[in-house]
Amino acid sequence: MIALIARDLRLAFRAGGGFGLGLVFFLILATLVPLAVGPRPTLLAPTAAGVLWLGALLACLLSLDRLFALDQEDGSLDLIATAPLPLEGVAAAKALVHWLTTGLPLTLIAPGLSLLLFLPTAAMPWLVISLALGTPALSWIGTFGAALTVGLKRGSLLLSLLVLPLYIPTLVFGAEVVRRGGEGLSVATPLALLAGITLGCIAILPFATAAALRVNLR
Repeated sequence: MIALIARDLRLAFRAGGGFGLGLVFFLILATLVPLAVGPRPTLLAPTAAGVLWLGALLACLLSLDRLFALDQEDGSLDLIATAPLPLEGVAAAKALVHWLTTGLPLTLIAPGLSLLLFLPTAAMPWLVISLALGTPALSWIGTFGAALTVGLKRGSLLLSLLVLPLYIPTLVFGAEVVRRGGEGLSVATPLALLAGITLGCIAILPFATAAALRVNLR
């Protein structure tokens, strides 16, 4: 499993591997929103949490179609499926690599970009906490969607249609954590729900992803 993670990390950092695509999109979104609506703190601050979380969600979505498609195109997915590592471990490794190359960098740069949207200072720690807690769920859900659509023509469009509705609870609770944290309210309930979603995804979705891969590889 460690060898598979190292291999996918090397591929992600190579040209065309997808690393940096989500970061660039996140940066563009955070820059264009103030330009579009005007640099008015009274307008941007109330919506900053939602905009940042939506940007992170869409940035995670950009590289999902590469998770299994590249391996399927060069035939290495068949070799991985016959390796001693169970497909559940393969699914978990793919999701972890996606989070390390997309979710984690987004979490780290989010505080800097939040300044462009006039996010309240009190909300910045909660933005980092919510992204660190919620973006793994986006990666695990996305990996499941990528497994469902691997090998399909125009699979990226179908992948988006499948995954986006599943992302909604994470988006809602993640943005709510940031909003409540900025207003000085209790964040216990949305934070617990966000953590529950992520833990449930990590526990269940590798098995669902492995089942989808077995069906598509027959």
